[in-house]
Amino acid sequence: MAGLRQIAFYGKGGIGKSTTSQNTLAAMAYYFGKKILIVGCDPKADSTRLILHEKAQSTIMQLAAEVGTVEDLELEDVCKPGAGPFNPEQPSPSGGWIKCAESGGPEPGVGCAGRGVITAINFLEEEGAYSDELDFVSYDVLGDVVCGGFAMPIREGKAQEIYIVMSGEMMAMYAANNISRGILKYASSGGVRLAGLICNARMTDREYDLANALATKLGTQMIHFVPRHNIVQHAELRRMTVVEYAETSTQAEEYKELARKIIHNDLKVIPTPMNMDDLESLLMEFGIAEQFDEENVGKKAEA
Repeated sequence: MAGLRQIAFYGKGGIGKSTTSQNTLAAMAYYFGKKILIVGCDPKADSTRLILHEKAQSTIMQLAAEVGTVEDLELEDVCKPGAGPFNPEQPSPSGGWIKCAESGGPEPGVGCAGRGVITAINFLEEEGAYSDELDFVSYDVLGDVVCGGFAMPIREGKAQEIYIVMSGEMMAMYAANNISRGILKYASSGGVRLAGLICNARMTDREYDLANALATKLGTQMIHFVPRHNIVQHAELRRMTVVEYAETSTQAEEYKELARKIIHNDLKVIPTPMNMDDLESLLMEFGIAEQFDEENVGKKAEA
């Protein structure tokens, strides 16, 4: 497995991380012939639905509960081939394909979802899911790294390259900075590196400049700026990636370019996270396009 690259997509909940990762991985398989295993590390089990064209994949933890223990599962029970052009039996024109697994977790309010991530990754490794034919294993990880289970791809050196999906919104940038702290913590022991920020645009003030500035402060790159387009939601409602739904669209070209950049990315760094005061100063510098007229607040609505 010398050529296998293990990457992870992190980011604040609701930032579009799973949608961005699936569209990007689809482009890597479809256009560049890459063979990929997606390991969903989110209890919602939504990290693979666009690749499988399903509402939600049955998770490792769910299936283990049904049969007794995770040791009673077979690899084919939990590792499903992608649909359409991502199926190993019917690969994309370039020869690429994707396999999918979801870790799952306990019912809300019961138990630790992070433990499901640990159990799932260990099971997949022991059962040979990380085969020599793979080019990439990709982890889609929930939110932040405050929980040990969700930090496992970083903590135990499973993922060597971390891509943070963010936007120009304050909490998305706060999460990106906090995730960078987690990478820094485990960089010396696990060899994990920050490989870049992916700005999933929200059309905030000076968003491109702000994302670039944050990347510079963290010592990394904004590897790509993904423009906002309704075609992403149109494809998602049909449980499809943009690559399949609208292959000739400009948005498909954006994901193709992001895929190309990740495939050829050589910039992997130990990040330099900021303190909160410096982060807020950065937001004030780039995130406010014009001063607000406090005297007229609400007057337009009243009229």
